[in-house]
Amino acid sequence: MWTGVRYERYGLNGRLSRRARVRDEDPQPADDGARAKRSDATRNRANIVTAARDVLAGDGDASMHAIAKAAGVGQGTLYRHFPTREALVMAVHRTDIAGLVDAAPLLLAQHDPVLALRLWLDHLAQYGRIKRGLGSALHTVMHDQLMTEGYAPVLRALAHLLEAGAREDRIRADVTADEVMLLLGFLWRIEADETWSSRVERMLDLVVDGLRPRGSERGHASL
Repeated sequence: MWTGVRYERYGLNGRLSRRARVRDEDPQPADDGARAKRSDATRNRANIVTAARDVLAGDGDASMHAIAKAAGVGQGTLYRHFPTREALVMAVHRTDIAGLVDAAPLLLAQHDPVLALRLWLDHLAQYGRIKRGLGSALHTVMHDQLMTEGYAPVLRALAHLLEAGAREDRIRADVTADEVMLLLGFLWRIEADETWSSRVERMLDLVVDGLRPRGSERGHASL
């Protein structure tokens, strides 16, 4: 024989009662504790990557303990996110590449194409400076893999900036992203000393000036 509770849930005809259906369909209350833990984990990971970038840029041989201390987390937290040193360095590299790629459209939305390109090149220069520190923290094979992996998306971001400038006749249309990257090779060779910023700034200004349309090309465009 069915119990009263079962009658309440299913009704006399054996169908799920409206009250039971509503109760079953009600969404479960959000687990605020679990959500807070996920938020903390995301924040810790971001802090670790940022700290690792700063520490390794200054000392490619810095220990995981030094990175954990700079990030303000325990070593257990560090190793939960990044079980190996290589995994952490790869995360730093990929985060920086993503930042470079994402910066191109954002800068174009806020500035004219020439200024957007110049500001993006500043980001690229900082990436190059950090990359030198990260290089000594990676095995040669892994370093080559990451450089190859990151080159194509950075090249596409640069091409996007150049094309935007060419459409407005602010940047020469006969220059490719590959050619500009070759010109920017000096970024990886300038010694990171007290003169680094001033030397890089001057060299980048020269590159951007060289990318402006020649007088004859600008004149034709205005006809």
